[in-house]
Formats: sequence, C-alpha cells, structure tokens
Amino acid sequence: MILKYLRAFCACALLCLALNPASAQPHRILTINDFQGAPRANGRGVIAYTNCTIDFKYQASRNNGQYLVHANVRLFMNNYRSWIDRSQITSAEQLAEILKHEQGHYTIAYLEQQEVLRAIERTRFSANYQNETMNIFNRIDAKYKQLNSDYDEDTQHMVNRQQQRSWDIYFAKRLQYMPDENASL
Repeated sequence: MILKYLRAFCACALLCLALNPASAQPHRILTINDFQGAPRANGRGVIAYTNCTIDFKYQASRNNGQYLVHANVRLFMNNYRSWIDRSQITSAEQLAEILKHEQGHYTIAYLEQQEVLRAIERTRFSANYQNETMNIFNRIDAKYKQLNSDYDEDTQHMVNRQQQRSWDIYFAKRLQYMPDENASL
C-alpha cells in the first residue's frame, strides 16, 4: 500500500574534496515535515514515497605505491520529492504506521551510506582507483536496492503488519550494532 520503491541511490563521483577524513551524518527519525512533495496519483494504492540521495565524493592520495581514497558520503532526504498523500490519512495511528514504514526506507539508505563509507575506508587502491571506487559503490548500491525491494515486497508496503514488525526489529538491531559515525576502521 505504501511506497513503491525508494529511489535513493545516486552517485555523484569523481568530484574533488579537500583532503578530509571520511564523514557522514547521524541517523535520524523522519517526521511528517520531511514529506513536502506533491502526492502522485497512481493505481497501486501508494500513499507515501520517500526519496533519498547518496552524494559520494572523494579524492585520492598516493602513499607508498598505493592510493588512499578520502571519501565524503552524504545522505540527503529529498523533502520536496518525498510525499505523503494526507487526504488518505484517517488517523494519527495510521500516520504513525506510515511514517514507521517510510523510516525503513530511509534506514536502508542510511545503512548503504555507512557501508560505502566503511568499505572505502578499509580499501587500499591501485592507480585504477576511479574504477575500483565506483565498483565498490555499485556493488553496495545493488545490494541495498535489492534490500529495499525485498522490504516493500515482504511488508506488502506495510500492509503485512507481522512482516513490518520483523523488519522494524531487523533495522533496530542493525542500528544498535552499527559503529559510531565516522569511526575509524
């Protein structure tokens, strides 16, 4: 019922940054104010859509014949592309359930961001670092696109409450055991 797919994954690579350690922002809880876009009519009963972007920038430095990639991997909640059809909300409880389901899509994007960040930090690259870096991003991006698809399929866009609870537990455990943001590996 809720949200077709999170189209959260864009790579804006090969842009240079000043040499900074990898950085990311903390996970956060979505609110109704995060959904400022205009609802889109569709025949599938979707009444909410979450749109996030992962902005991926890096710069490489050479060190003893290897390349270190210094990355900035940012997650943006695109408020004006994300929407909830408020005309279909009949209670505060329904809104809370919708927000919780949409939180799952945001959390998937956040988990992707964190995995990209940590994979880049762990890797020593060759002179072919541009391709190696994009291969890492593309591999992780494909994994989380599939996870996002599985999430909506399993929960039937939140309609299957038992599966939604299972996913909520999964997300809570993943977040609980996630290393601190910007933790060095």
